[in-house]
Amino acid sequence: MPDFPSAAKEKLADSQLRHNLASATSTIRGKRAEVVGELDDWAQLREAGAAIKSHTLSNLDTYLERFEAAVTEAGGTVHWARDADEANRIVTDLVRATGEREVVKVKSMATQEIELNEALAEAGIDAWETDLAELIVQLGEDAPSHILVPAIHRNRAEIREIFRREMGKVGVAAPEDLTDDPARLAEAARLHLREKFLRAKVAVSGANFAVADSGTLVVVESEGNGRMCLTLPETLISVVGIEKLVPSWQDLEVFLQLLPRSSTGERMNPYTSTWSGVSPGDGPQEFHVVLLDNGRTNALADEVGRQALRCIRCSACLNVCPVYERTGGHTYGSVYPGPIGAVLNPQLRGTESDVDKSLPYASSLCGACYDVCPVAIDIPDLLVHLRTRVVEEHERKTPLDALMGAASWVLGDAKRLTAVQKMASWSRKLMGRRSTIGRLPGPLAKWTDARDAPAPAEESFRAWWQRTRGGDR
Repeated sequence: MPDFPSAAKEKLADSQLRHNLASATSTIRGKRAEVVGELDDWAQLREAGAAIKSHTLSNLDTYLERFEAAVTEAGGTVHWARDADEANRIVTDLVRATGEREVVKVKSMATQEIELNEALAEAGIDAWETDLAELIVQLGEDAPSHILVPAIHRNRAEIREIFRREMGKVGVAAPEDLTDDPARLAEAARLHLREKFLRAKVAVSGANFAVADSGTLVVVESEGNGRMCLTLPETLISVVGIEKLVPSWQDLEVFLQLLPRSSTGERMNPYTSTWSGVSPGDGPQEFHVVLLDNGRTNALADEVGRQALRCIRCSACLNVCPVYERTGGHTYGSVYPGPIGAVLNPQLRGTESDVDKSLPYASSLCGACYDVCPVAIDIPDLLVHLRTRVVEEHERKTPLDALMGAASWVLGDAKRLTAVQKMASWSRKLMGRRSTIGRLPGPLAKWTDARDAPAPAEESFRAWWQRTRGGDR
């Protein structure tokens, strides 16, 4: 994966992508603003959500142990995974133990993070995505580019062609007369997936929330595919990031108001599924939870950076970000794109790769992401914090560093500043009153290529003040 600037440069040349993104994000922004505006206590809900998440993260060890005990008591089994390799090995072994060679999946960003599908494929196990957008991405051999709408970079005509070309290779084929009408596309997906739902014996899920007190997992979704995955198979394996915990059922009341409004622009999700352990004769009879670390404890150790773990994956920050809207999600090199990806990925993965080193700079620092975040993550502050970290971990002197060092030396002493200002005023005689400095050679070329530096003033403010008012002030 190239660094962000290189990837963004390529995507900026794709006018169709920019059109797709602008149309989708503006629609979602409008819906969100409307339903958020209905609540007089939105600011208080936001503060409550942030406070609950911060409290949980500060006591995460306690709540994780409480959650494990509750799941075990309810008949489930908890597995602990330190990294992606361990999580993939656990899930693969669990599927193999059932004797099955396919799984259906729902709400699985964590599994995309660890590349579970690829690990299962190496073991001869087929993994079928059942969310409509995830299905589009999988059939198109593509990668997700948005948290809420993974196929946001595709338009209806492209989706029709993907369905007609690929569905028949892996299951029920799309109708020959398929059009790009949304209802027809949804019908084709429903017929294709229904066969897999009715046949699958094993399901893999993620979770939006995990309730520590009761060992309950929660999935919210809009299509009903989650309900099918969570109830029909005989074995259910849920891969859950350790940051998804909330202490109690009462806390869900806050997040089930914050999440749908911030993500889909709805007052509530059409489907909210909860499950705790195993119930004889009802739903999966074997239940496993894989609690995933994969860099999260490293982020937790950063007193500034840990607030990124409050994220509830609503995608509101993506929909208001001017950088994301123009470059799309693939430029971030992760399943977590946009502003939250720019601060979460370097903490989960470190800053060794070119892409992770560049992500904290993939922002204009306009602050729109913080304004819409339902759990008040100060993403602009985190971006600056991570930029400092990148510099400290990969210190490399550049011409700009030398220039800034010289500026610091000058500005740090009044006498030096006065002397330099006098020299600048004297240089005016060489350049003329109205002249500007054009393109300069060397390290300043990129800066002056698109900017003009005006000629220095005839007299500095400090000199003028001293001359007209007398004395230094």
